[in-house]
Amino acid sequence: MKQQQHKIQLRQELLKKRRSLPQDIWREKSDRLCEKLQTLSLFIEAKTVLAYFSFRQEPDLSPLFTANRRWGFSRCVEKSLVWHRWRPGDPLQSGIYGIDEPFPDAPSLHPSQVDLILVPAVACDYQGYRLGYGGGFYDRLLASPQWSKIPTVGVIFDFAHLPQLPVEPWDKRLQAVCTETSTFLY
Repeated sequence: MKQQQHKIQLRQELLKKRRSLPQDIWREKSDRLCEKLQTLSLFIEAKTVLAYFSFRQEPDLSPLFTANRRWGFSRCVEKSLVWHRWRPGDPLQSGIYGIDEPFPDAPSLHPSQVDLILVPAVACDYQGYRLGYGGGFYDRLLASPQWSKIPTVGVIFDFAHLPQLPVEPWDKRLQAVCTETSTFLY
């Protein structure tokens, strides 16, 4: 119970700090993070990448969304993430949490088609564990056998890269973490 309270408090503090970033600083940090990500071999070698649309001042990955690779984005369906192919210019809708997502009739993506998952996070630690938003969507995804073998990269700003996070038995370690100044492999 004490660990849960710590996670809730830490999540609130970090989200508040992220939301307080001035727009120009957020844009600069996001652009620098995209540049760093493009130097990571996991990203360079990936043909199909699962990503996210920035929400509540998450690092914005949209400069990466070009036609030179296939992109997948999720829709929240009940307690799961369902992944769909998306191309720049394809229409989007606002999902249940207010996050942009593909329409349900967009082509589905099967785990066998995916080379890399860019994972949004509130924070990541030096061991490669992440603090999510509390809904468990990515925890369930990364724990499922068909998705668990796909490389993952946590995407955060430097201030959210912490020495240690509270870790639960179901938490899965990421293969890498990328910030606006560094990439870390685990």
